[in-house]
Amino acid sequence: MPPKPKFTREEVAAAALQIIREAGVDALTARSLGARLGTSARPIFTLFKGMDEVRWAARELAMRKFEAYIGDYEAYTPAFKRVGMQMVSYGIHEPELYKLLFMQERPAGHRFEDALREMGGMADTCTRLIERDYHMTHAQARTLFEQMWVHAFAMGALCALKVCDFTQEEISQSLGQVFVGLGMAIHSGRLEESIRQPVRDGHAPKGGPAQ
Repeated sequence: MPPKPKFTREEVAAAALQIIREAGVDALTARSLGARLGTSARPIFTLFKGMDEVRWAARELAMRKFEAYIGDYEAYTPAFKRVGMQMVSYGIHEPELYKLLFMQERPAGHRFEDALREMGGMADTCTRLIERDYHMTHAQARTLFEQMWVHAFAMGALCALKVCDFTQEEISQSLGQVFVGLGMAIHSGRLEESIRQPVRDGHAPKGGPAQ
């Protein structure tokens, strides 16, 4: 009969997450995890097939913490804006966990839809909030959510990488401006028109200046 594991999967994932939170994803190794748990690496691999599985378990735990971090949105108006502001704030206050959740390289062929699916139910929740508060169809709300997610993600990434340091006022203003612009474009029908508009080469044709 094999010996009873010293730790649960949840305890190992929590220890792995703490290492990532303090020093980044690259700091998580079998050796560093064993040291954090006060054991060798051997007990870890009675629970997990390898370190990739450990990292994924840590990511799942990080996602639950992120969902709790942004989970007070219903107490705010507008609720969806609160989600966006908290997402950027997470990049400021938890940079390594932000990188773990949103900035890890994926296999070739990983699509935008796949990235949204990894967010659990947040994509559907945000789409529902937009439908409810802004009187949009499901398709319109989904389009608006996806584009706002890209914008909020980019701001959070800039903060997590220490490229920029946005104030709460700047975050609110930027998200608000983009949201209003996209919302007006969607309601007017101009968004589809802009999507269909081709990008033309602005270089001068051979033999003369641009006309």
